[in-house]
Amino acid sequence: MFTNDRRQEERTGRYGTSRLQYLQELVTQFQSTTCEESKEKIVANLANFAYDPYNYTHLRQLNVVELFLDCITEPNEKLVEFGLGGICNCCPDPANAAIVTQCGGIPLVIQCLSSPVRNTVNYAIGSLYYLCNTSNMEEIMKPEVVDIMKRYAAAEAANVSFSNLAKAFLDKHVSKNEL
Repeated sequence: MFTNDRRQEERTGRYGTSRLQYLQELVTQFQSTTCEESKEKIVANLANFAYDPYNYTHLRQLNVVELFLDCITEPNEKLVEFGLGGICNCCPDPANAAIVTQCGGIPLVIQCLSSPVRNTVNYAIGSLYYLCNTSNMEEIMKPEVVDIMKRYAAAEAANVSFSNLAKAFLDKHVSKNEL
């Protein structure tokens, strides 16, 4: 459920921890822990906050979008999955999408299309759906990416979610005569 200032105050009370403070605590915990399992849980938690537009400003202020990008370069598949989930959740916002693009995130997201983890592939397709625009169309709409999307779209029997997401991507970003 999306939140607003009034709802946030109702949930935290007058003396509760503000959302910004709570997110800062999560980022600090992530940066200070060496335990992989703790990092996974923290990134999953941050990714859950990334879907709500109420949190977008806080996430940018705390460089969480960049943290998500760092996670998708890790060898730990859970960090990749949750980091990309965070990117997918926050990149419908143009300011967050611009950060992903400016920080070189598009090739990282494209690489995740071939992940063995189903959620990671779903998040990659969803992220590219939101990231693709006129300023980065050439970077995303390479023949190999379009080919992967066409294969996922055609694989309805194997994975319906891949197929549906890929079809939505192709419907939005590829002209009918190119299909």
